Amino acid sequence: MTDRPPEPGPPDRSESTPAELDFRLDVHRDPADAPVDPSPDPPFAPSFDTSLDPVAIGRLAADLRLSCMRISRRVRFESAADQLPPHQFSALARLEQSPEQSATPGDLAQLERVSAPSMSRTIAALEAAGFIRRAPHPSDGRQVILQLTAQGIAELATIRGRRDLWMSSRLAGLDPEQIELLERAAPLLAQVATR
Repeated sequence: MTDRPPEPGPPDRSESTPAELDFRLDVHRDPADAPVDPSPDPPFAPSFDTSLDPVAIGRLAADLRLSCMRISRRVRFESAADQLPPHQFSALARLEQSPEQSATPGDLAQLERVSAPSMSRTIAALEAAGFIRRAPHPSDGRQVILQLTAQGIAELATIRGRRDLWMSSRLAGLDPEQIELLERAAPLLAQVATR
């Protein structure tokens, strides 16, 4: 009787740095193109075909997770040294995506899933930089509305342009087949991110 080869185990992550493994996407996420539902995440239930090899699925999940984290980190911190801190950029982008590009501080804190005091500090920094302004609430005198300024809109466009330029420079070194593969993979990754 021939011995069966051992099944492949989980991928070796011994070379991954603690920063990669402990990177917190909920704090440093970039929602510029794909808003995240502010409601609590439901328990994850895999929807893939259960006949697929679970070891292969696990290996793919780990590889994609690490790759996405590394790209996300590099595109933010290597595209420019003078851009907004990640949490300020995230709040500014959330405000841009809100109806009429405005929201209350409480709404913004809920969207960003941070405490009110933390959001207050972020708002103060953005207001001091001239990226947002306060306006009276139309129906509640106890609240204010935060609005994007023209300078804030321009800052978002500038940062996104630098990030796209950085990514474009990396894609330029790929061959046409690789580019075509990434074109097909991009919408799938977006679908995974919004589940």
